[in-house]
Amino acid sequence: MRATFVITKLTLTILSVLLLTSFKCGGANNEAPISNKIQISSFLTEKQFNDFFPLHDKFYSYSAFIKAIRQMNMVKIKVVRRAVSVYQITRTDKSTGKSSVVRQDEDWNEDWAKKKPDSSYVVDYGNFCSEKSLQIDKKELAAFFANIAHETRHGENGKYNDGLMFIHESNTSLTYIADNDTYPAVLGKKYYGRGPVQLSYNGNYGYASDCIFGDKSVLLNNPELVETDPVVAFKTAIYFWMTPQTLKPSAHDVMTRKWQPNASDTAKGRMPGFGMTINIINGAVECNKGDNMFSMNDRIGFYQHFLQKLGVSDANCACSCGKMQAY
Repeated sequence: MRATFVITKLTLTILSVLLLTSFKCGGANNEAPISNKIQISSFLTEKQFNDFFPLHDKFYSYSAFIKAIRQMNMVKIKVVRRAVSVYQITRTDKSTGKSSVVRQDEDWNEDWAKKKPDSSYVVDYGNFCSEKSLQIDKKELAAFFANIAHETRHGENGKYNDGLMFIHESNTSLTYIADNDTYPAVLGKKYYGRGPVQLSYNGNYGYASDCIFGDKSVLLNNPELVETDPVVAFKTAIYFWMTPQTLKPSAHDVMTRKWQPNASDTAKGRMPGFGMTINIINGAVECNKGDNMFSMNDRIGFYQHFLQKLGVSDANCACSCGKMQAY
């Protein structure tokens, strides 16, 4: 299954509005860790990473993962949404403190849009598995690993040793192009699933490019970077994990319990816990179908496997989404 999200169309019926911003890779500042936070490298060594993913493709290296985390640490965005689907995104480079508007939709200043109430939120990518206590951070990392392992696995069921193997989906003949005024597809390019979350569709590549490079054209023109540059590949997974979608919370907010269900969510069976991350990623395919759904149970098995590896437990994990209504 591909954990993907598209701005104007669903991938596996997952509606996305991914929102990230301009970001220049490389440089000493981009490598600097965030102070006063528990760094993932302090509780996940390279030896552990290799033990977690014993069959992983060399493309998905520990060093690439840690480098992606450190570079994404420097990015914070503020998203203001007007009339539900009109966006203004302001990105802050935490290494310099400089903020700039990196996206403002064409209808932003239209009278009809101005009459609608605005909503806003901030995404700090430095909080990836590094915002709460060590125990919560480890649970979040286990959940993240469980989902990317499932998305990229290629091996024997129930072994939980076969994650991070596929760099791109097996069928590369499909273009995965959808109409998108903000992130139009480039002629001759394909946007099939690539990387740990199997990023798909031109809209998602454009949004990821706005975050990672500060230029939507980088990944729209060169989607191959997600399967040739492992740091970029891991960055796409981090931004997916951290970023709310139009109707959905981020998986990060779910695992850190920042997200709490409203009355509508409760009525639809949605609750904080690992099962909700499945609903966010692939709910239309795997959720609200009972507890015998293989893909859902495979993710749960990976989660329990990685929890044990990390030395933590989640007795009240709300792991199943079998009775959760999809978005």
